[in-house]
Amino acid sequence: MAQQFRIKKGDTVCVISGRDKGKSGQVLKVLRQDNRLIVQGVNLVKRHQRQTVGQEGGIIQKEATIHISNVAHVDPKSKKPTRVGIKFLKDGQKVRVAKRSGETIEG
Repeated sequence: MAQQFRIKKGDTVCVISGRDKGKSGQVLKVLRQDNRLIVQGVNLVKRHQRQTVGQEGGIIQKEATIHISNVAHVDPKSKKPTRVGIKFLKDGQKVRVAKRSGETIEG
């Protein structure tokens, strides 16, 4: 069963462990059932692609999935990795908050 994620498509995340530690990028896709993400410019792999009518063949480079436990949100204020909390505003709206600075995370 997929758990509740605090990372959404379009968020900026930083890789905290693995081959690409220290790199950051935008989340392109969230695969909830596998607990994995596709992050722009992170975990690049080379794949052989067959030529078709619309595409040229050859070796292409694309992003592979990365486990959600290996990434952390980037704090909007300090630009460093942070944990994410949930806060309710006065009007009852639920927002995500960076634990490091207390800033709200847009998205």
